[in-house]
Amino acid sequence: MNCNHLKPLSEKAEEYSSLETDQLMTWCGGCGNYGIQNAIARALTLEEITVRDYIHCFDVGCSGNGSDKINANTIHGLHGRVLPLAAGVALTRPDKKIIAEAGDGATFSEGVGHLVHAVRSDYPVVFLHHNNQNYALTTGQASSLTPLGRVQSAAPDGAFTPPLNHLDMILSLNPSFVARGFSGDVNQLTELIRQALNHNGFAFIDVLQACPTYNRTCGNAWYLERIKRVEDYAPEHDKASLEAARKLIAVDPDEALVTGVLYQNPRANYYEQMPMRQGVTTPLTEEVRHYDISGHINALR
Repeated sequence: MNCNHLKPLSEKAEEYSSLETDQLMTWCGGCGNYGIQNAIARALTLEEITVRDYIHCFDVGCSGNGSDKINANTIHGLHGRVLPLAAGVALTRPDKKIIAEAGDGATFSEGVGHLVHAVRSDYPVVFLHHNNQNYALTTGQASSLTPLGRVQSAAPDGAFTPPLNHLDMILSLNPSFVARGFSGDVNQLTELIRQALNHNGFAFIDVLQACPTYNRTCGNAWYLERIKRVEDYAPEHDKASLEAARKLIAVDPDEALVTGVLYQNPRANYYEQMPMRQGVTTPLTEEVRHYDISGHINALR
């Protein structure tokens, strides 16, 4: 990946050390969350985004356990509900960058309806989907992304329903930014998060993540044999083409798991399209006051 445009650290760098906390890291040894957390902190630092500049929303699960492991303005929401939470924060504070995180269970099972409308509406949110193909925090049950036949804690005979083709589903919803990264490639993941932070809309990053405790079939070694960066696998890839993106995700995983920006279609996001917000510069949080709605009520009588 070409990183020649990365900004050098400025004299403000001392401010970013405040992202660190003294909380004990309780993820399993070898968990992909360490790499993901590292990539987020590096991306924020390189983009010179301080704690005051962004809000971090977490779902329930192993990914959600990161909410107290980064010293930021964090919100720990309900299982499967992080996207409406993040959307509400983004619409009320358009002056802030919004990052949201959730696992594959929360995203494509409990929260799949919220995901559909987050992509469709193009809320200005950076969303990191932790894809470890199981419910890890609750001891390894099969999720909607668990491969067919894989033995899991609550599926001793193997998962018997086919997994969702989740990236094809995302691409079918008219997204504006879709990328895939790997928790073991922190350099590339850092760059993908940086690009997402600069994207004007809903940025979906599918993070392939090793789960050393409950998904031993697809460990780091398995991924490293298959991960191919898009610039190496398909140098002529047109990220403005949905057809080209679909071809990359359709590649047999035993041949390649292509990572990088798969699709990008910049446009006005949800907030910018709202007629009632045109020309308004104040955030909604500054507009909270009593309003006389008697005229509206009388008009309905």
